[in-house]
Parts: sequence; structure tokens; C-alpha cells
Amino acid sequence: MRTAVTETSAATARTLRRLNAGIMLEVMRSPGAVTGTDLMQATGLSRATVMAICEDLMKRGWVQELDNQRTFGGYRTGRPARRFELNVQAGYVLGIDIGAAKTTVVLADLRGGTVARASLPFRGRSISAQERVEVVNQAAMAALAHAGTVPSKVLAAGAGLAAPIDREGNVVAAQPFWGMFDVGLRAALLERHGWTVLLENDANLAALGERWHGAAVGVDDLAVLLASERFGAGLMESGRLLHGSRGSAGEMAYLDLLAGVGSPAGIAQLARQWAVEALAGTGPTLLKEQSGGSPGAVNAEMVFAAAALGDKAAGDILERLTKRIARIIASLGTLFNPELVVIGGAVSASAGVLLPGIAAQLPLFTATPPRVAVSTLGDEIVSVGAVRHALDYVERNALDLELAATPA
Repeated sequence: MRTAVTETSAATARTLRRLNAGIMLEVMRSPGAVTGTDLMQATGLSRATVMAICEDLMKRGWVQELDNQRTFGGYRTGRPARRFELNVQAGYVLGIDIGAAKTTVVLADLRGGTVARASLPFRGRSISAQERVEVVNQAAMAALAHAGTVPSKVLAAGAGLAAPIDREGNVVAAQPFWGMFDVGLRAALLERHGWTVLLENDANLAALGERWHGAAVGVDDLAVLLASERFGAGLMESGRLLHGSRGSAGEMAYLDLLAGVGSPAGIAQLARQWAVEALAGTGPTLLKEQSGGSPGAVNAEMVFAAAALGDKAAGDILERLTKRIARIIASLGTLFNPELVVIGGAVSASAGVLLPGIAAQLPLFTATPPRVAVSTLGDEIVSVGAVRHALDYVERNALDLELAATPA
């Protein structure tokens, strides 16, 4: 949690109040009501300051005061403490995951609870920027319609892209694949709906999501590996995301140069590639039965399933994956020294079987091996982080945002 700015700070009164209002909203994000004393203890602010900010937040619609008639045996006893609660439906945020093949939009309330979601595919990678924006917009409108609310209730949208994003929120289109995501989404959704759209790298958002609601709750020094088709890493140091000078911290192109690895190909891609090689061999394998002998039908899930049944070819593939991933995680352990590395993405549900082998291999490659876990968020990992990113913005800027009236 951020630290409250006290009245002795040199910051201006307006900036001070904005910061402390955001911190109080962060405290109120937890379920249930809080008292003035609770807020004082959590923030270190004086009672007068806490009450003044609560009054301001109530006037603006962010907070509501609850009836708190304290009684004993039917009779009022003493002066009741005032209780406050976040008005979770004062507005909403969007968490948008924009991949190469589809987009998923999550509508969340001000505690981050999912209200609605919608997914739509892109019509191939060669579609225009305008078409890609339109698909994202349609998915967002579908989520809003499902929740029975309107665009004016959206206070901010976080959007994760498979490309580096600099500190100003711009796509770094230094290669063709990254350029595919440079579609002018921020300007387009601002023009259409007045939304503030916060672009961020998908692996960075995965790190935010894991630290908020996943396997890394409470971990400040963290790396999250998105490991499905290609490896990408979101890095946190002392609870802060690392971006680098051009947003490329955590990009894994250096794996081309890493001995025993050789490319940033991810678990799903490698498992599929090596399974196709196994199908072409003469040895018996369950993979032939599972795929009908068709190389185009094989996938990573088949490999993990066959290995669980004792298939030697599939087991050999998992051993190869284990050794490669151990080297990748060891490189992160040496370069960034995280406490924990979380393996995330669509393959995370299966990747747990790799953990014992990875843990055994790590000390061979680094003197500072991190703990390793698999994500508990599955394919929601980026959208969860996008929601967190949007909520952070809303809390920081609450006194500058005007809440829309609830639609009839």
C-alpha cells in the first residue's frame, strides 16, 4: 500500500489531498465498512484529515456512510463510530487483453470484482488498425450491454498488448509484430467514449495481476513469465514495474543468445514442435492416437496428458522443457534476483508438473535461484492485471474524475 502524505509535506494542499484520497480509497477497496479509526490506523493521517476527505469523497459519490446506531439491549450506548464504505457501483473500469488472435474485455466494479466479460476474434493478423480498434470497441460494448450499463460509467480502461510500452504509454513499434498493436487505441476510445485508456505490456499486467490476486500476493520482487507461444516477462522490483528506457525490460529476445535455449519460443510452441518430431519417428507414442497421426492436430495439452499416462516420448518432451525453462528462470535469477518467478499463460494449468524438475535444475545455473510457482489466474492473467492498472489510475485521480449519474 502507498504511504499517506502528512500535513508536514512540502506538496501543495491540492496534491496532498488527491494523494491521500487515493490512499483512503485503496483502504476502502477491501470488503466491508471501515471507521474513521480504521482509516487513521491504515494511513497515519489525523482524524480531522480523515473526516474531511471522507466528507469530500461522499459529496463526490465515491463513498457512502452507513447507519451505525450502536445499541445494547435495545438502548443506544455511547457515541457510535461513523462507518464508511466504498460505493462500488459509482463507476466501472475495463480490463482489456489484446492478443494477436482475439481480444477479451472485462468490466469490473471499483473493488475489482468482475461484472461482465466479452471476447471477440480478430479476422486475421493482416486486418487494418481501424478494424482492430473496432473489434476491441465491440467487445467493450458487449460487456457493458451484458451488465446493463453505459459507456459514461467507465472511469478508465487498462489495456494489455504483446508489445513494449514506454513510460508515457506509447507502443514501441521497433519490429513488425509489435507494430501490429500500434493502432491508435487510446485516441480512438477517447474520441468515441471519452475514456482514459492506459496501455501496458501484457507481461507487465500479468505481474500486476499475480501480485494482486494470484500466486504472488505480497511479493515485491517478482518475475512473471508468459510462457505459451513465446516467452515474455513482467518484472517488479520493490513492488514497482520495471519498464526500461524504451519499455523493453522483460523482452526475451536475448534468449537467442542463451546457451541451451536459443530462442524465445514458449512452452506451447515447443511442445507442439517436439511432438510433431515424435510423430514423425518410428517409436510408439500415445501422441499418434491422440492426434490421429496428424501433425496439425497435436498441441501442448496432448503432450502433458500423454506424459501423465507414462508415454515415453511425451515424458522426454517435458524433460526437455524442464531443462530449457530452468535456464531461462536462472537467467532472470542472475540478472534481476526476484524472490519468485511465476509461470503464467494458457499453459499454466499443466505446467505445475514441471516445477520439481525446474527447482532441482536451478542451482546448477545460478547462485541465487528464485522460488518458482505456476499462475492461479489461467488465461485471465492479463485482464486481471489490466483491471488493477485501471483501478490504480482511478484511485490516484479520484478527486479529478466526475462520476456519471446511474442510468435509469
